[in-house]
Amino acid sequence: MTLSQAAFGIYIFVDILRGGSLTSYFFYVSLFVVIYKLILHPFFLTPLRHLPEAKGFKPLLGHGMIMFQRPGGEPHLKIMKETPNNGIILIRGLFHSTRLILTTPAALADVLVHNSYDFEKPPWARAFLRKFLGNGLLMSEGDEHKYHRKRIAPAFHFRHIKELYPVLWSKSIEFCDVVRAALGERPDKVLDIGHYSTQVTLDIIGLAGLGRDIGSLRNSDDELIKNYEEILEPTTEKAVYFILHLVLSPWVIGNLPWKLNRMVKITTGNLKRICTEFVADRKAKMKNEDAESEESCDILSIMIRSNDFSDENLVDQLLTFLAAGHETTSSALTWASYLLSLHPTIQTRLREEIHKTIPNPKALSNPTFDIANLLENMPYLNGVCNEVLRLFPTIPVSARVAIRDTTIAGQFIPSGTMSFIVPWAINRNPALWGPDSEDFVPERWIDKDTGRATMNGGANSNYAFLTFLHGPRSCIGERFARAEMRSLIATFVGSFEMEMADPGEKVIVGGTITSKPMKGMRLRLKAVGWGNR
Repeated sequence: MTLSQAAFGIYIFVDILRGGSLTSYFFYVSLFVVIYKLILHPFFLTPLRHLPEAKGFKPLLGHGMIMFQRPGGEPHLKIMKETPNNGIILIRGLFHSTRLILTTPAALADVLVHNSYDFEKPPWARAFLRKFLGNGLLMSEGDEHKYHRKRIAPAFHFRHIKELYPVLWSKSIEFCDVVRAALGERPDKVLDIGHYSTQVTLDIIGLAGLGRDIGSLRNSDDELIKNYEEILEPTTEKAVYFILHLVLSPWVIGNLPWKLNRMVKITTGNLKRICTEFVADRKAKMKNEDAESEESCDILSIMIRSNDFSDENLVDQLLTFLAAGHETTSSALTWASYLLSLHPTIQTRLREEIHKTIPNPKALSNPTFDIANLLENMPYLNGVCNEVLRLFPTIPVSARVAIRDTTIAGQFIPSGTMSFIVPWAINRNPALWGPDSEDFVPERWIDKDTGRATMNGGANSNYAFLTFLHGPRSCIGERFARAEMRSLIATFVGSFEMEMADPGEKVIVGGTITSKPMKGMRLRLKAVGWGNR
């Protein structure tokens, strides 16, 4: 309680004892609360009031309207460019609530690493995401998160990822075969690549996560594909649905006479049922496995053997890994095809490196070939992958709420303060990346002296690249996602020349949870000769 609150409370109490009207004092108390919340605290009393503030403030709305502009993260980038700051920029939310945008490596390091467990995802965000991802690793906080992450981490060990490369390569080749067959049926040779990228990434996470081939590439009517595409397809209606969760309770939204509510309930119910069947099937198979047979190393098997998860929690974890594990790379592959279509010179140079390093893609099925070593040591391929991930981070904006009094970059942060971590803006910030920060430049990831790929892109800090975040809450599947992306882009670019179906199309970045093109990604493809293919 502040001094002004205490003084006002004492004044009212004394006046009531003297015979004042309760009704009139109720009015004055209500008025004081409104004035305190809207004016006194946000503009005169908060310890954050001296921070540099973004332009564009509107009474009551704060900076809220510009925050809802698309693509997500672009308004934050504009604010970073226009507002001189030392790592923290103050913005106003609805009814002048205090929000922070973090802009420098020091500020980001405090939230993501040094004081990471002082911050949690906002309750409304967790309630919204839990509808689609279950109560898995992404939704857990504090000690529960530490516990679960420690027991799931072995499935993502770098040695295990290297062992998965043959599977990744085989599925990537199958993906190209399916695309080639689809092109044969289309005289215009135009395909929406998003659907096929979702199929192949679901198949891959099925093998790595469940130890089973879901077979989405061979079945275009796959139930899993249909449900995920229904949920994740970016539309204006879904964007409104997401925004309403910022201001209304889930109960209120769930009881609105809205067709989307029924769709969400049906699709999420279907996904939970499918994952429940997957868990039961895997447990039954593990029971019948020969004791001397080699243990399965997929994520689900590792979690089952640990005996640390109930069946219900196994389903939640599986919901998380199926969604996060396929959607992130599917989105990245879609944006890679977009950027390469816009930059034919880069596309040609990449294809030349792929064909030179791997003259015959079918030969890599031979176990004597070290696929991991070949792909991880192709400098231009890795430069392209990193640059795609930099410019189009799958999760463009993330929020954290301080659960206790703490500090960020030396600034006292009261409990309850919300901060925005914005990969889209940080990854494109000219203060961190230079004047060509928003250009597609794969060469920035190649060392000029050695010609080898680097992991910093020429930036002075690891915190200039936030696609996978950092610290205890960083993406546990980063190595897996990078390996998967290398395989998919190498086979796709090695097999096809690509250009936009409509060269004049203005691609609009949409999506609620992830960044995706609003109207799909229609490409004109031409198969090229590669080895004996």
